[in-house]
Amino acid sequence: MVLILNRKIIGARSYNGPGDDDDGLVNTPRDMNGHGTHVASTAAGIMVPGASYHGLASGTAKGGSLGSRIAVYRICTPNGCAGSSILAAFSDAIKDGVDILSLSLGSPASRISDFKEDPIAIGAFHAVENGITVVCSAGNDGPSEKTVSNSAPWILTVAATTIDRRFESNVVFDKNKVIKVKMFFLEAIKFLFLMKLPLSFAFATSNLSSNKIVDLKHNECSHFNSG
Repeated sequence: MVLILNRKIIGARSYNGPGDDDDGLVNTPRDMNGHGTHVASTAAGIMVPGASYHGLASGTAKGGSLGSRIAVYRICTPNGCAGSSILAAFSDAIKDGVDILSLSLGSPASRISDFKEDPIAIGAFHAVENGITVVCSAGNDGPSEKTVSNSAPWILTVAATTIDRRFESNVVFDKNKVIKVKMFFLEAIKFLFLMKLPLSFAFATSNLSSNKIVDLKHNECSHFNSG
């Protein structure tokens, strides 16, 4: 409702691939799993005071371009993101006169295609030829070499990076022993907040005092996966 009232959404289209059953899918540009909403808010979300990550890092959240408006092109379905849908959305976006196209999707590193066969690279080329800036995600693989997707030279490819902040949380062990934990892996914090379960590690904890600070690196807490 907020997005409608502040006139953020100015266009919305949806596409089903050739393998999709039109009667079995919701033919709507509405977000099906929250990913599109998340990306749209990152790009052009209004200022939201009192935001936090489960109580941590509280403050005001805002998108990268507060004054921008959003046109939605829903190309993915439960069956995946068809190349024909991607190309159709590019064509419509060019006709609609958008200024920037943001695509937070791409092939995994093991299936990256040649530019002349990749629908994102092909569609992006035509968009750039029409004066549109195309921004794509670098994928979810890495950080090893040759794992970046959407690497066509006419695409602005964006990858995640680290930040210089640490998030602290109290971890309660048996016998009410509490330690302060500084984490870089936010899914571990989410696990601790939501599950409220006793925590144990492969290393000994008997000599940890109540004010001990423990740095949990990624490989030590990667088993905290909330799905």
